[in-house]
Amino acid sequence: MEKSLEKCLDDVYHSTGVSGVLCADSQGLCLGVRGKASSSSSGVISSLANKAAMLEPGNSQPVILLESDNSQCLIHRNNGVTLAIYKSPETS
Repeated sequence: MEKSLEKCLDDVYHSTGVSGVLCADSQGLCLGVRGKASSSSSGVISSLANKAAMLEPGNSQPVILLESDNSQCLIHRNNGVTLAIYKSPETS
């Protein structure tokens, strides 16, 4: 599984417009990180995905978009794994 996760992270990171990617388990443990994403944020990202799922009980897998003037972060949880994709306007 580790090699397939590493390949997936590499594939996402090398996608057009992506400046970073982070993968965390359901407990917030960082499973992998690429680019400008920081492993120290894995717990917060996992927690955000868990809290967002509580907002809509019928939708346990919402997509979260955090946006600032200079970047975006998309967060999605599926099967206990949370993925965060960072995008920058200059590369979007």
